Amino acid sequence: MIIVNTPGSGATAFAPLEHAVWHGFTPTDLVFPSFLFAVGNAMSFSMDKYKLMGDKAFLTKVFKRTVILFMLGFLMYWFPFISFENGHIVGAPFSHTRVMGVLQRIALCYLFASLLIHYFSRRNVILTGIGLLVGYWLILVLSGDAAQPYSMLGNAGQYLDKFLLGNNHLYHGEGLPFDPEGILSTMPAIGNVLIGYYAGDFIKRSGKTFDTIARLMLVGVLLVFIALCWDMVFPINKKLWTSPFVLLTTGIDLLLLSSLIYIVEIAKKNALNWTKFFLVLGKNPLTIYLLSEILAITFNIIPVHGESLYAWINNVVFQKVAPGPVGSLLFAICFMLLCWSVGSWIDKRQHHKRAQLLPDRVTA
Repeated sequence: MIIVNTPGSGATAFAPLEHAVWHGFTPTDLVFPSFLFAVGNAMSFSMDKYKLMGDKAFLTKVFKRTVILFMLGFLMYWFPFISFENGHIVGAPFSHTRVMGVLQRIALCYLFASLLIHYFSRRNVILTGIGLLVGYWLILVLSGDAAQPYSMLGNAGQYLDKFLLGNNHLYHGEGLPFDPEGILSTMPAIGNVLIGYYAGDFIKRSGKTFDTIARLMLVGVLLVFIALCWDMVFPINKKLWTSPFVLLTTGIDLLLLSSLIYIVEIAKKNALNWTKFFLVLGKNPLTIYLLSEILAITFNIIPVHGESLYAWINNVVFQKVAPGPVGSLLFAICFMLLCWSVGSWIDKRQHHKRAQLLPDRVTA
């Protein structure tokens, strides 16, 4: 995700590292939904513990996590809280700050998925998930522009965001006030978390066996097939987060997860410790993601010779060494490795602290 979000300036990135312009799908479009799938997968290890809590403790924990995650995302978009106008520093107004976003969507999907799983039976959760996907489709068809219900400015989600939030609180990266993480499109995104949860729960109950892998792959292929069929009448679209997009991405995630179970757990192809690189990212995802965004914003506001530090580094170093998309990719990789190195340092510190506490625990 860092490589996608921070391409080097001065050249267009390779096509697979960019989102689909509108309808369609690229490898990049798999990244964010996989975050949500992973959230659900992790929940499968924590929800059993939550069921032992009383309602008050459960709700306090879930809502606290939701608020913290949502506010971190909101404050990240507001950062650096100041702007420069005519050589003067002025406060960045709330009136022009984006409200929804990546972390905000993760927070809301986590909240609603947690409530559904905690209070509903498995059958009712699955029926609710199906209802969210079908219901979202019907809302777009019935409440959007009659001629173009799946267009950027004519979809029902856009109408709702403009009505509740206003243009100034929406994402403007498309050149228009349109938020790809809007309020209404959060509704089907809950499905990514739910499918991730039940995948993790199934692995817990069935074990990491060939039968488990086969069943996960079968369901993954089935979801991809349904998504491609549904795409004929309801286009796969990441920015609208359409229902077939949910099925396509979760289907691919199931195939990837089952493949990793075979490679790492059964075939034991981790003898060279190649997984350690990814474990650093997996243990500190929120910290590393926030760091990457804050660093990118900081690089873009520091002036160097009439341009931003971000652009200057690319133009002076990476575009000189490797002009074009290769230089853009090299910068993105180096930027990611910089963030990874901070995550590695954090991981080593945490490991050192645990090692210091271990003798005391053993003695106790």
